[in-house]
Amino acid sequence: MAAVKHDNKYYATCMMGGVIACGTTHTSLVPLDIAKISMQSDPKRYRNLSQSMRTIHAAEGITGLTKGWLPTMIGYSLQGCFKFGLNEVFKDYYASLLGEENAHKYRGIMWTAAAASAEFCADIALCPLEMIKVKVQISEPGTFPTGFMAAASAMMKDKTTRFPFGSLVPLWSRQVPYTMAKFVGFEFVAEQLYSKVFTKPRDQYTSTQQLGVTFLSGYLAGIFCAIVSQPADNLVSQMGKVENAGKGFGQMAREVGISNLFLSGLGTRIVMIGTLTGLQFYIYDQFRVYAGLGTSGGGNTKK
Repeated sequence: MAAVKHDNKYYATCMMGGVIACGTTHTSLVPLDIAKISMQSDPKRYRNLSQSMRTIHAAEGITGLTKGWLPTMIGYSLQGCFKFGLNEVFKDYYASLLGEENAHKYRGIMWTAAAASAEFCADIALCPLEMIKVKVQISEPGTFPTGFMAAASAMMKDKTTRFPFGSLVPLWSRQVPYTMAKFVGFEFVAEQLYSKVFTKPRDQYTSTQQLGVTFLSGYLAGIFCAIVSQPADNLVSQMGKVENAGKGFGQMAREVGISNLFLSGLGTRIVMIGTLTGLQFYIYDQFRVYAGLGTSGGGNTKK
């Protein structure tokens, strides 16, 4: 396959791929997300995934497992746009600063810097929608509106929530390490697979085979991501509780306890994030293939 020119059309295509990849996957996993947040906010009541989902369904019906789907879809579509699109922009920018030889030699550092830079920007777009989503999902039934516009209006009126950017710092703390691990892990695993398992030139493999490598690389990267970002994810969930209004992150962390901060909901988060990350890269690369850009991943690095 001929080299693809990295122009504005290329970056716009990557942004659209990110919108589709992140918007669809996060929205489809809302029930898991609600169970995970419930386990983080009240581990005594919500003990594991299946029990949590049964408890929520028994109390609220199917709507209890779909709360917050609209801010999830909008927020993570925006995040995916900037996460995937700007990652490509920053990779090219940092590569141009380093030069071709150093860009390959120090590609791990370059991947890390690009991912962190992209996610820093993406979280600014995500934060207001994430705050609405968490508040809707964590509130006891009947205590907070579940409709998107009503919930947003209530958040704006309640100064204790620090809406719209009150959770930006813990969001950065969760998402920036997560995305660094996500993209670097994906690039590294893909590079190893293409250099040690699938050793022929990439264009000699079918799109299906390449997409299989993409999904496996993304899934393995996602497991590591879930572990790295777990404590900060827990704090973001804790911010939505009424009794935590106005509390600092350090105070919430002390009250939750180190063990719960790292372990509460971790198993569910690993399943959720592993699947989510694998599917995101798969959908993103499917869109790239459809648009004529080919699959992504470390196999594109110079050997």
